[in-house]
Amino acid sequence: MTKTRVDKRQAILDAAFTVFARHGYARASVQEIADEAKAAKPTVYNHFGDKEALFRGAIAATADSVAADTLDAIEPLRDAGADVRATLRTAASRLLRICSGERSHALRSLAYAELAAFPELAVTMQERTSVHLTEALADRFARLALSGALRSCDPARAAEQFLALLIGPLESRSRLGTRAVPAAELEGMAESAVDTFVRAYGP
Repeated sequence: MTKTRVDKRQAILDAAFTVFARHGYARASVQEIADEAKAAKPTVYNHFGDKEALFRGAIAATADSVAADTLDAIEPLRDAGADVRATLRTAASRLLRICSGERSHALRSLAYAELAAFPELAVTMQERTSVHLTEALADRFARLALSGALRSCDPARAAEQFLALLIGPLESRSRLGTRAVPAAELEGMAESAVDTFVRAYGP
């Protein structure tokens, strides 16, 4: 596949997610998606075949994009050095900003809104985002435990608990995504989560 074709495909996926998030699956039209992508309608069908395939592709592509952002946020934990708390604090802050962002909220809302028609999409979204993140975070915590930066632990459980310390308060304070959480509040949530985690898992 040529770069031009790849770029066009990505533009269509981005446009499709925007339109599906705006209108929902049933009310979204392929023509509006084509217009949003600045592409001809036949070009959209040439890439994806039908509206359903386009919808599935848009959800998967957006989930992968969000996942890439979250994995980038925890990458510094591979080599946290002496200041594990500061590295955890930075990662926690970035994760909260990503999870509270408009794109993440739209992804969750769209997948759950279309659950009756596409029951597997919520699973797809979770596997590509939260499950992938938990596994990657467990790997980072295992490395930190081996280096002595964290106490010996079940890294998978530690990862689940770290994320729960972040996501639980976020969902509560955002009222399940219906309220924008101010940046200062997000920073406070990150600080509290890291304090609790380090008390439990610090060396």
